[in-house]
Order: sequence, then C-alpha cells, then structure tokens
Amino acid sequence: IRDDQSGYNKNLFCIPKHYEEDLERVFIPHGLILDRTERLARDIMQDMGSHHIVALCVLKGGYKFFADLLDHIKALNQNGDKSVPITVDFVRIKSYC
Repeated sequence: IRDDQSGYNKNLFCIPKHYEEDLERVFIPHGLILDRTERLARDIMQDMGSHHIVALCVLKGGYKFFADLLDHIKALNQNGDKSVPITVDFVRIKSYC
C-alpha cells in the first residue's frame, strides 16, 4: 500500500449506519488485512521451519490481530508435514508518560 494512496470510496462497502457520517473513505479493506495476515502466517511457518514458536501478544490493542494470526498459524501447523510446538504468552505495557 503506497503512502499516497487515497483509499476506496465508502460506497463500495457495507458500512454500518452509525458509522456512515463519521467515515470518509476506506483505506485498507478487511479482506486485504485478512489476506496479509494469512501471508504473514505462511512466512512465519516457512521461516521457523521445525523450530518451537513462541508467540507474544502485546495487550490490549494487538489481541484481535494476534488471535487471527495464530488461527492461521495453527491451521498451517495442523495441515503441514510436521507439527511445530507453539507457546503463547501475553504482555501488558503501560502507555507513554
């Protein structure tokens, strides 16, 4: 996605009524985010090989992305030739002072 991309017209998407007035454009469609998340999972599985994966989620803002990424990793892990052990943990970081 280029920095100068102007986004997509909101009329191309199903926008909930309560967001219509607040939303001007859609910069990154949900499907593109899902596709890139799956691609990232594939890259992680390829890069890690048969090594143990330690997944660390930064709470609270990263949880949804983390859960989606882990779902893709788990699916690839179950359908692959070898099962790679995965450890999941969470860390909470305080905001800037």
